[in-house]
Amino acid sequence: MDTLFSVKDKTVVITGGGGVLGGEMAKALAGRGAKVAILDYNLEAAQAVASEIVSAGGEAFGVECNVLDRAAVDAATVQCLDVFGQIDILINGAGGNKREATCVPPESTFFDLDPEAVRWVMDLNCLGTILPSQAIGQAMADAGEGVIINISSMNAFRPLTRIAAYSAAKAAVSNFTQWLSTYMAQNCSGKIRVNAIAPGFFLTNQNRFLLTEDDGSLTARGQQIIDHTPMGRFGESDELIGTLLWLVTDAAKFVTGIVVPVDGGFSAYSGV
Repeated sequence: MDTLFSVKDKTVVITGGGGVLGGEMAKALAGRGAKVAILDYNLEAAQAVASEIVSAGGEAFGVECNVLDRAAVDAATVQCLDVFGQIDILINGAGGNKREATCVPPESTFFDLDPEAVRWVMDLNCLGTILPSQAIGQAMADAGEGVIINISSMNAFRPLTRIAAYSAAKAAVSNFTQWLSTYMAQNCSGKIRVNAIAPGFFLTNQNRFLLTEDDGSLTARGQQIIDHTPMGRFGESDELIGTLLWLVTDAAKFVTGIVVPVDGGFSAYSGV
């Protein structure tokens, strides 16, 4: 039982590891004995998280990586393999939304959303999950084992108003999770598992402008979310960790191809 949820000496790569949720995951896994490579477009952010882990006695390093550039992803993968020897766990944490791809009446409507902004959101969330899964998934296929965790969203269960591009992109991530889980098990190894976590509403740098005012009070949308979350609050970033530990360890040895909501009951509540 002691080893059921153990990540001790496991090697982990986290894309978007310099962000709020990715950073929390990196610190939690490193604090339990995992060796963590933190990949982020912002090298300074990645190194800051790595430095915090090392200062706490853990093992981590930061890597600059643009998840939309296959050559950059391949180079980062080689760097991680040089350090770790193999990669046990990949967490595709890179993602986010963009104001210009969001309908915020009266400033913008669906009919005048910026195509480049929509493309950016689709690419970051969907392609930014596929490319690392290709590069690091190949290393896992060669090793015959591994775990891939994607980050989906509540939007994949039920599209939310205003965020057309983000909802579509996260629905694609959920679908891709199911597809890749089958592909890896049937074509590579039954010891390679692919699952996703769908966070409910956590305040991040990407969504804060939609949910809170400049003074920190809730916007009307933020209040709607709280009203439709049975637990009556936003999630705390460390509240994803229990689900993450279950999915990346032997506790979920026979679990693949699922998307797990961590949402305070949002997806279960009809509003009535």
